[in-house]
Amino acid sequence: MVVAKASSSPSHPLTNNVFPCSIIDAQKGDPLAFESYWKQMNDECTVVIKGWELMSYYSDLSNMCWFMLPELKDVIERIHHLVGNAVTKDRYIVVGNGSSQLFQASLFALSPLDVPDHPVNVVAAAPYYSEYKNVINILNSRMFQWGDDAAVYDKNEPYIEVVTSPNNPDGTLREPVVNSVAEGKLIHDLAYYWPQFTPITHEADDDVMLFTFSKCTGHAGSRIGWAIVKDIEVAKKMATFVQSSSMGVSKESQTRAAKIIGVVCDGYQNFKSSESELFFEYSKRLVKERWEKFREAVEQSMVFTVTKYPKAYCNFTNEISETYPSFAWLKCEGNEDGHNYLRKLNICSREGERFGADSKFVRVSMLGMDDDFNELVKRLSNVKIE
Repeated sequence: MVVAKASSSPSHPLTNNVFPCSIIDAQKGDPLAFESYWKQMNDECTVVIKGWELMSYYSDLSNMCWFMLPELKDVIERIHHLVGNAVTKDRYIVVGNGSSQLFQASLFALSPLDVPDHPVNVVAAAPYYSEYKNVINILNSRMFQWGDDAAVYDKNEPYIEVVTSPNNPDGTLREPVVNSVAEGKLIHDLAYYWPQFTPITHEADDDVMLFTFSKCTGHAGSRIGWAIVKDIEVAKKMATFVQSSSMGVSKESQTRAAKIIGVVCDGYQNFKSSESELFFEYSKRLVKERWEKFREAVEQSMVFTVTKYPKAYCNFTNEISETYPSFAWLKCEGNEDGHNYLRKLNICSREGERFGADSKFVRVSMLGMDDDFNELVKRLSNVKIE
């Protein structure tokens, strides 16, 4: 019998104390900041899997996405209805090994069946998520290729535009920007469209919408993502891609995701409170407090400037709120690029060029462990422009 249960002992090396000479790894998007909440929810989120359970490839033969557990589909619909961030009624849900696999699956599904003379261009407005370009280049497909910045794309050829909103790396809200007479298709990456990161201003209803367990609750290690798709033929092709590339998705991971998302929904729908706040209140408060400390440190340094965001009414929290992205998009006002400046402070960041931006820009994670984040803020507040 396998028991998936939180432990009181450190589960990863990042729980070690941080020293002034330590390297702060702020370039990854590992959402470890929410770990303390889930420790408090220990017993409620425990999953027990007996040795004879979940042995088959198949989960639901009546579903187009036959490897998706029915209980996971149910809680995905529940949480979107609860938060109000995406339409699920009369839509098709495809589960994948994280939204990264579903991004690839959506490219496969939206590309022409007959391979054209040259691959379809895939574009995204700069600054764009760095892994889009990496994934497409690694695949080296005859069906699609990286086409760079959507804002300047003007070819009279079919294209696929990726709209990331809130955007990674700069946290801004995005709409399609391609100005072309050619026929284009859209993928909406809504990984961060959750109330701890941004006001929920509307119920998204796009053709292909990508979400991920890692950004919803912080459980990146489970590798669970899902797509909400309007067209059944597109959904079928996406499911075929997941089937062909990995023979479906781990049932153990799906079971854990279904349990944890269900706990989040139960907390709100049953008005059940725990030792701490409900999840979205807790996570939003944590991210907000971090942003307040971070902005103060940046202002004291006089080396960097950081993106400012407008306020909007959130339909989930019923209050006016600001955006608090999981990454800070910094611009170095000194005489060198941002990445090199932070490297002198033993802060590892992701350079702006990887996002199609200037070297003055740099992306820094806001969701690391407490010790890492506090040391990051301390170092930023103590530096001065040269």
